[in-house]
Amino acid sequence: MLDVYQFVSGPLVWCAFIIFIGGSLYRLISLLVLVHRKERFIYSYMSWKYSLRSILRWSTPFATENMRRHPGMTIVTFAFHICLLLTPLFLLAHIILIEEAWNMSWWALPDGLADTMTLIVIAGCIFFFARRLTNPEVQYVTSASDFILLAIVVAPFVTGFLAYYQWFGYQFFVILHILSGEIMLVAIPFTRLSHMLTAPLTRAYMGSEFGGVRRARDW
Repeated sequence: MLDVYQFVSGPLVWCAFIIFIGGSLYRLISLLVLVHRKERFIYSYMSWKYSLRSILRWSTPFATENMRRHPGMTIVTFAFHICLLLTPLFLLAHIILIEEAWNMSWWALPDGLADTMTLIVIAGCIFFFARRLTNPEVQYVTSASDFILLAIVVAPFVTGFLAYYQWFGYQFFVILHILSGEIMLVAIPFTRLSHMLTAPLTRAYMGSEFGGVRRARDW
């Protein structure tokens, strides 16, 4: 078990980060090359003003008409994404590992708050899973890959929570936690999870088209 831990926490971590960074760069560069080849006219109306306005609007809770129409979904979505992003970055255990490896550290979340944020992510995944099963409109565009992606997202949080409280097999769940985190990193550039990379570009495009061409709001 120790050999497995050393492998997943050593070489496999580096492999995961290399694939994540390389895959992300490939995804973004490929998107920009495709736009340059097929829709170069987009450059003629791209605007910092309308791009940033759109990104800011859609990054603010209840700032768009659709968000106000669906307040419950808005709250769940924002809480989920905020916790999904901030919990791994500001978790004390993660910061300690980074400090030991690279002598870098920063502010950490209090344990109680980190637990709450972890549970919010888990609850959010359960909510999105149920929504895909019960909402006819969402059901129509749902495939098996969507459920697999939900499992990939929730796995690091479930295994990390179990490992932290040392329930069941501590070492086993530590290994699963690291491995599931690496799987998620690798999956980001090559699946729908890549929207975390491309969403700002999409919003910039939509904001520029609506604001600069149609003279209308995109929210």
